[in-house]
Order: sequence, then structure tokens, then C-alpha cells
Amino acid sequence: MDYLEKYNYWLSSEYFDEDTKKELESIRDNEEEILDRFHTNLTFGTAGMRGKIGAGTNRMNKYTVSLATQGLAETIKARGKDAMKRGVAIAYDVRHFSKEFAEITASVLAANGIKVYLFDDIRPTPLLSYTIRKLGTISGVVITASHNPKDYNGYKVYWEEGSQILDDIAEEILNNINAIGDFSNVKFMDLEEGLNKALINYIGKEIDDEYIEDVKSLALNEDIDKDIKIVYTPLNGTGNKPVRRVLRERGFENVFVVPEQENPDPDFTTVGYPNPEDIKAFDYAIRLGKEKNADLLIATDPDCDRVACMVKDFNGEYVALNGNQTGALLVKYILSSRHRDGTIPKNGAIVKSIVTGDLGKAIAKEYNVATIETLTGFKNICGKANEFDKTGEYTFIMGYEESIGYVYGTIVRDKDGVISSMLIAEMTAYYKKQGKTLLDELNEIYKKYGYYFEKLISIVLEGVEGQERINRIMDSFREDPIRNIGDMKLMKIIDYLNDETGNPKSNVLKYYFDDGSWYAIRPSGTEPKVKVYIYSKDKEKQASKNKIKAIEKATMDRIESIK
Repeated sequence: MDYLEKYNYWLSSEYFDEDTKKELESIRDNEEEILDRFHTNLTFGTAGMRGKIGAGTNRMNKYTVSLATQGLAETIKARGKDAMKRGVAIAYDVRHFSKEFAEITASVLAANGIKVYLFDDIRPTPLLSYTIRKLGTISGVVITASHNPKDYNGYKVYWEEGSQILDDIAEEILNNINAIGDFSNVKFMDLEEGLNKALINYIGKEIDDEYIEDVKSLALNEDIDKDIKIVYTPLNGTGNKPVRRVLRERGFENVFVVPEQENPDPDFTTVGYPNPEDIKAFDYAIRLGKEKNADLLIATDPDCDRVACMVKDFNGEYVALNGNQTGALLVKYILSSRHRDGTIPKNGAIVKSIVTGDLGKAIAKEYNVATIETLTGFKNICGKANEFDKTGEYTFIMGYEESIGYVYGTIVRDKDGVISSMLIAEMTAYYKKQGKTLLDELNEIYKKYGYYFEKLISIVLEGVEGQERINRIMDSFREDPIRNIGDMKLMKIIDYLNDETGNPKSNVLKYYFDDGSWYAIRPSGTEPKVKVYIYSKDKEKQASKNKIKAIEKATMDRIESIK
């Protein structure tokens, strides 16, 4: 069927409810909107699904969620009765329809004879990963669109190790989805029936309590200044209770929560785009920080897997640390603390993505800790932790990526804003006891290892035309790379569609220059964007900054020339 046939089928079929049909009737004269909603099916991949909420095959709605869940159910059933009995844990965030989508997921799984553990309220995404490992489930699902705008939602699938599915499981689920055919072939069981049959079970505070205790066990220092003042914003998401609790139980009593962003708000009224990578997300936190004279500002995204921070400088102004800087600080803090205690394993490794900067790698080398690089996404980063469990080749210490995702230890196999918030607060308190801020420590790191600077450029190109232009941009860089930028000469190219690094194939291009600077370009896997990651390295601060500008101009001139 073409997009118009699909549209008319949804309007005429008795399977779709009246609210759905009313929504579709309202766009009858908008062919562009009909095309966008029906030209394809919402893609199911290693990140699960993510898209705008609404009626249509290319939207997040109860029908696309139920179809994906039937595909997951078939995948689990193929593994036998034991897998079905182990079951699936389900969590959800604060977004519109998150609870409804979670309940639909539970009802479809139960109808297929698969046991379900459904959280009784909103929870942070990393807690789902923890729960899978704790309960020994075969899989897990979290309903979240992470830091996307309010009109999005998503469906992320995890496997038994507690990490997001990789290509093999994703392809199996997708094949099963495609084999289902019509939506009417999806099985449903009433939620109450599932509860009565003990196929659906609610998870309460007992898992929260165990998680918080295990998070606290990851603390590295007690000789710290616990009187530091911290302003925290959960950006109206799931981090509010667990982050506040772990900070309180670690002895941080001067924690002030941004009141306007404390409680769940699926419209993210005070922030719009709830991504703490965006400095605008800190507007309210900065205001409260100045009022309380806070040392540290912390923000977690709506599903509390990402965390960003700002630090007060000597002028009393707040300076944002980007993901690479925070990651490097955490690498130094964790490894120096464990070196002091003699607890760095002989085969210890940190894992970072291929578009994350190399400063953490330089620090890890000093402590004889290996750095392993993976494709972007914590499914790949924690996939390495799973590999290490089997091979014993390395011991996973921590993983991080430039997009403000970090995890320490192995209790969670995903980025974790609760663990990271605790460590950032602890790190700040540790250095304050020594008379230093995080900015002071970062400057010491730069003086020792060199000035590693970076810039991320995200170009939003929506719709079918946007996707076609992204393809043309990638083709241009692939076929005709930029050879020289200023005094920097191109030394090495990695095309991850055709590389020999051992990573899965991915549409990423990476260009290394002879001075250690580099840039990478890739389409986003979850948003209609093409991203350019620019990294410079120099012994001199200004020279490193100038290199960023030169690479930015060369790459953007090329991109803007491609229409």
C-alpha cells in the first residue's frame, strides 16, 4: 500500500478507534502531513522506536506500540517456556501516554503467556536496567523519549544482561513484527485479568531501596566537604526522588531543588526542550543557584539517564561543563581514587564512543587502564561490559560518551544519571576540601595533558526531503574528503560502513589530522539531524580554540553548499 492507501485503510477499518479516526480526518486536506505519517512504518532498531505521538504508521501510538510488543513477544516465545517465565520488566517516564503505552505493553506480553513486572509509577531508565539484572528477566522495556521535545515518545528494549538490544535481537524482533501482518493479529489481555492470573506483577519500592543501596556502594571518598551547596533540577522528569534520595543518604544536606521543575510535567512548560546539554535548560537552576550561592548545579534529563552540571567560577558566575569535560573529570577522579586505594584491576578498561574526545583516554593511559572505543550509544558501550563478562579480557570500570552519558561500575548496564549525580557531587565536595573547584581541576588536567577542545554541531533536517539531503551530505564527505585545513593535514580516514575496527557497520565518517585533531560526521540514529563532532588538540589554549574554528568553517562551508 502507498501512503494514501494506508491512510484510507486507517480511516475505514473497524479496528482503529474513533479518536484515531477523528485525528486523521482533521488532516484530510494536508497531504504533506499524511505523507509524513504514513510514508513508512516507525522504524524499529537497536534504539527501539522513537517518534512523534499521533495517529499513523510513522507515529508513536497504541497500535504501533502493541505491534512492536507482539514482535518482542514472538522473539521471547521462540526461546521457550523458561524465557517466558523469566518475563519482562517494564518502566515508563513522565511523558504523554507513557503509562498507557506501558500498560499496553504489559497486556500484550501477558496475552502471549509472558510474565510481566510493571513499575507502579514513573521510574528512571537506569533503574530498569538494574531491575532486569536483579530479577533475572529475559528482557525489559522502557517507555521514554529521553530528552526529546514534548510531542515525542519512545519504546526502548533491553535484553537479559540489562543493556539495550544489539542488532541481532533488534533484527529478530523486526522480522517478527513484519511477519505479524495486520494490527488485528496482535494479542491482548485485560490488565485486571493479567493481574488476577499473576501474569502481571507490580514492582514497588523494594527495588528502589536495593538500587539506592547499591548506588551508594559505588562511593569513592568520605573525606569530603559535605556542606557544599547543590542546586538540582530533574527538568520535571523521573530523577527527582532517586537523585535527591541518594544525595541525602550520602550526607549532602544542602540540596535545593528547582521548584518549578520538581514535579512531573509532560509538557516541560518551563524548559521546552528538556535536554540538559542545552544551556537554556539551566535557566531556572542558575537563578536558584545565585540565590543560594550554590557550588554546583546538576540537571538530569526526563528519564534520568543523562546528567549535566555547571560550576561556579571565581567571579560567582556559573560555567557549564560539557560531556567530554565532565567525562574526563570523572575518569581522573575515579582512577586517581582507585589508584590511591590500590583497587584498579590489572586489566581495567574504560569504554567510550568513537565521537567522544580523547582526553579521558590520555588520563587512563597514565593509570595503565585501557580505553576501548565503540559506536555511539550505551547499547554499544555496555555491550562491551557484557563481552568482558564472557571473555575476561578486560574488567569494565566505567563508560561514557560526549552526549552527557556516564556509568560507573556494573550494577547498571546503561548510562545512569543517579550514579553520575552522586559522583559529580562527591567529586565537587572532594576537591572543595582541597580548596579547588571542578574548573580548577579541569585546568590542571589541561596543563598536564594538553588542551583538548571540542564543538558539536547539530543540523536539523526534518521530513523526507531532510533525510534525502542528509544522504547527499554523507555521500559528499565520503567521496571527496577535505584534505587540508590550515596547517593540519589529513592523515587517516575511518569509514565505519567499511572499516576494520571490529565495530558493527555504521554510517559514520571520521577524519584524523596530523596534529591529533579530528572531526566526525554522522546522521543521528534517533532524531532528524546530521551531527558534526569537532575535536582539537594543542599544547596552547588559544591555538586549540583556533583549530576548532578552522575545522568548523571548512565542514560547514561544505555542508551549506549541498542543497
